[in-house]
Amino acid sequence: MRLMIFRHAKAEKGAPGARDRDRPLNPRGLKEAPRMGVYMARHKLVPRHALVSPSRRTRETWDGLAAALPAGIPVFFEDRLYDAAPEALVAVIKETPTSVPTLIVVGHNPGLHETARMLIAAGDVEARERLNEGLPTAGLAVIDFAGDDWDKVHPQGGRLERFVTPRLLTAATD
Repeated sequence: MRLMIFRHAKAEKGAPGARDRDRPLNPRGLKEAPRMGVYMARHKLVPRHALVSPSRRTRETWDGLAAALPAGIPVFFEDRLYDAAPEALVAVIKETPTSVPTLIVVGHNPGLHETARMLIAAGDVEARERLNEGLPTAGLAVIDFAGDDWDKVHPQGGRLERFVTPRLLTAATD
């Protein structure tokens, strides 16, 4: 099984009195999400199922990613992903049907970063060190698990296959 953890792209600062859930992506975020989607498509990192927080910035991030991915990926906007702690995120992940080999979760820090760190026991050492430093906006952590039952996902049960950020993509093209 493969879990892709994706933090929303860069968002506008919250306006005084505005709800945090309503913050849109800023111009940088509107460029980063499709760019990361192109990377995912080129590297065959295509989810079969998407769980997305219902906030505006996560929806806009998914739209940017999905524009570069094959059409028809089922997407579920899940209220429990908004501002979720790692335990709550893992509980939602565990509900994924066994028929789904590759899942993407698009959400927020600090929960996503903490969840990724909690789930990983092995993998690329340099990528793990970078991920330990933080999960930046539009950051993608790809975690592989043995087996085919999402209900068996547990702390330290995964292997970090890769960790990609917009900054790394820029450095690779310079």
